[in-house]
Amino acid sequence: TCQMLTAGFENALPYLPTGARLYNAAGVHDASTAELAVGLIIANLRGIDEAARDMRLGMWRHRQLPALADKQVLIIGAGGVGEAIRRRLEPFEAEIIMVGRTARVGVSASSELDALLPLADVVILAIPLDDVTTGMVDSTFLGRMKDGALLVNVARGRVVRSDDLLAELASGRLRASLDVTDPEPLPIDHPLWSVPGLLVTPHLGGNSSAFLPRARRLVEGQLHRLSRGDPLINQVS
Repeated sequence: TCQMLTAGFENALPYLPTGARLYNAAGVHDASTAELAVGLIIANLRGIDEAARDMRLGMWRHRQLPALADKQVLIIGAGGVGEAIRRRLEPFEAEIIMVGRTARVGVSASSELDALLPLADVVILAIPLDDVTTGMVDSTFLGRMKDGALLVNVARGRVVRSDDLLAELASGRLRASLDVTDPEPLPIDHPLWSVPGLLVTPHLGGNSSAFLPRARRLVEGQLHRLSRGDPLINQVS
């Protein structure tokens, strides 16, 4: 039995002994990652990162910038993180659409993405990395996004094809906030550092003061289940 303290598990699979059962930390990072996703949206839309840089120059640039209110937000990934993001966005008076692998009450199917992407002002990636999602956000995906839309990635860097995103950002057609990148860490000479409309944070999603108490509760709960002979939770298929 192998218990991880991360939600993502793709890096552990090559080292998993034959016959071992793998359990991830689904739920542990939801609050921290959702909180950061909301911050990345507001900071980019309202120019907070630009204002922080202007401070160092003593520059005052008053201007009108987009609000989150009245925007259509597409959350791709209807698991724990996606749901936590949805709950936190509800008070911002935005229209929120959830997308999962299959349709269910309150969730659209991924097969509907082609129709949904051109309508969204903000597209949030909160999906696991697997064979289906690797490179999913490519030139075709990005090309369907509306002019001026914001892409937010709090999933995994390899969900997005960096060169395709770079082309859209360099043209100024799209904006992006990335907590994860491909490659990661992003090398100092990478062209993404110099494109307009991009805000990058260094994979801060789950790494907050909220992590440890939630991780402790998960491990304690798993140990109690083991001692009682009950099934463990969060087994990776």
